[in-house]
Amino acid sequence: MATKILASSSHSFENECKEIHESRGRWNHLIRALITRTQLECRRIRETYKDMYGEDLITLLQKSSLRNQPGVSPKTCAALSLWMLHPHERDAIVAREALLQDNDTNYQALVEIFVGRKSSHIALIKQAYLSKYKTQLDQDIINIEPPHPYQKILVALSTSHKAHQADVNQHTAKCDARRLYETGEGSPGAIDEGTVLEIFTKRSIPHLKLTFSCYKHIYGHDYTKSITDVNSGEFEDALKMVVKCICNPPNYYVKILFASIKGMTADRGAITRVMVSRSETEMDEIQRVFKAKYGVELRETICDSIPSGDYRDFLLALANKTV
Repeated sequence: MATKILASSSHSFENECKEIHESRGRWNHLIRALITRTQLECRRIRETYKDMYGEDLITLLQKSSLRNQPGVSPKTCAALSLWMLHPHERDAIVAREALLQDNDTNYQALVEIFVGRKSSHIALIKQAYLSKYKTQLDQDIINIEPPHPYQKILVALSTSHKAHQADVNQHTAKCDARRLYETGEGSPGAIDEGTVLEIFTKRSIPHLKLTFSCYKHIYGHDYTKSITDVNSGEFEDALKMVVKCICNPPNYYVKILFASIKGMTADRGAITRVMVSRSETEMDEIQRVFKAKYGVELRETICDSIPSGDYRDFLLALANKTV
């Protein structure tokens, strides 16, 4: 029988922590209890447990996973650990893992952070990254070897967040759209990287989204189509992915989830990363788009493709959350 988490009163989680402490060695019970909680509740439980027993729940979970204790899978422990972290701490860890991935830098994960977070949150991520890893996130991106066009775009996006230029201006957006056309499909040859990077450096994500909307209104098709129509190279491929993430996040995340759940991508951490980061912000919309695009519920796809166990239960719990 799974551990039953008692109801909280006055935001006190002492009873929960006592049950967790008494269930030491039966971590699968803890996992099944915590996956029903919100991220904020899990963070409060973690903080209360540390105050009461002087131990960190995430550290205990990770140690149990390394010891291969029954009922604890590394994948589940990693997912639950991310779930219990503050969002900026979680993103700092995701960014570090993306930079240190064995075969190739996970630019997709980095793009999701710089596109999907507010400037204030990006600042907290950089602080957490520096505190934990004693190095600057921006500098680590610049130092990636071998060099890649994604670096240029990420550095530009990072600079735009520093500028805190969150204002959205219709006239400026139309001007930016025309500049993108004139230096892209409106001229022979490849896209002018300099113009794209200048706009990305100076404009906020909401403003860029408006710019691409204006582009479609003025020229009758998405900016991504113009990228496809020109002589496509690595920069154009990277730009297209970033623009899709900016313009239609739910559709972008749905494609990432489907490919990851079905094992069609090398980005093995995408399922956990996307489900954890989007579960309490836009999961309703992601589920709607998923069903419309693939004709099946996200929950059904998870059940059909992920082996039964705590990890699948965790993903289903996140899929069932409503915003």
